Amino acid sequence: MNFKEALKQLRDISEKRNFDQTIEIIVNLKNFDPQRESINTFLILENAQKKKVAAFLEKITKSEAVSKIFTKSDLEKITPKEMKKFSREFDYFVASAKLMPVVASKFGKVLGVAGKMPDPKIGGVLMQEQEELLKQLAEKLEKTIKIKAKEKSLKIAIGKESMKDDVLAENLDKTFKAVMAALPKKEFNLRNVMIKFTMSKPVKVKA
Repeated sequence: MNFKEALKQLRDISEKRNFDQTIEIIVNLKNFDPQRESINTFLILENAQKKKVAAFLEKITKSEAVSKIFTKSDLEKITPKEMKKFSREFDYFVASAKLMPVVASKFGKVLGVAGKMPDPKIGGVLMQEQEELLKQLAEKLEKTIKIKAKEKSLKIAIGKESMKDDVLAENLDKTFKAVMAALPKKEFNLRNVMIKFTMSKPVKVKA
């Protein structure tokens, strides 16, 4: 995939906006049924847009490692409706293993629909509440891109307009390769690939 040429074309056709636009890779699929087949994987991009992480913790009440901490007493007060708002504010949620039953029973439906339940696959459930472990996990998640198919098109944010094309091209290439590795039929699932800014028309990437 020639992402550098596509990036140049995208910049040429895009109007300058008064904010730093997000750039997405769009992978359109074929021969793929999202109701029966699944794509659910993660990718770490060193130069990705920083993600916001929140935590459900029992012992640690203050930490610079995450954007927000929900304590055990907070869980008792917050309603599912309020948690729905938080699910839009944060990219990832992590939790102490001891609080997971409460999180699951009270907010499982809300966070599950949003695809933001603390995920043990990426270390999102802490067996021990230690500041250093929390910091390491948060730093990892801040660079983690989630790739999950809910329809026949994957739209994945990989960076910002202000980033250098070399960095964006590398992120696009790594993301595309991760998607291809996760596709059940590999290249036979691939219809086409496009990239776009938040407010731009998409540009098709040539194979």
